Amino acid sequence: MRTTDFSKVPPVGQATAMFVGATRYRGPHSIFILTFTWFKMVRQMRRLPGYCWHTVYWQWPFTLGTIAFFRDKDALLKFARTKHHRDLMCWITDHGKRNASGGYIRLYNAEDSGYTNGVWRAEGDTMAHIETYTPLSHETDGPSVHR
Repeated sequence: MRTTDFSKVPPVGQATAMFVGATRYRGPHSIFILTFTWFKMVRQMRRLPGYCWHTVYWQWPFTLGTIAFFRDKDALLKFARTKHHRDLMCWITDHGKRNASGGYIRLYNAEDSGYTNGVWRAEGDTMAHIETYTPLSHETDGPSVHR
């Protein structure tokens, strides 16, 4: 069901700010050195108010990425100012291409409304489908959902 009330969903579903980023490290040695700061940074991030959830992904050969969710954009940006995050970013970028050869960061904001069903639905625990699809940017109303 369409909703703006996400009070019963897990913390990651209550997040309104998402971080997606990745760094291509120079090799196994850089990734090994990275771990000394990275574990401290993750421990600090998990303790911050507004942190919801994160995961790490890997791409061949030496790219590590993070997807992290925060309650709001301010919580995400406060994390970016923490000591361990700053130390990590300085280590990655301060020495030219010694530790990493590239990276990117993207920040996303959630729409005010979305969908919930069953136990995560604040209005009741009904499992139900929507009657119409969400309209595309050029539509005023979405088409009917055919069963």
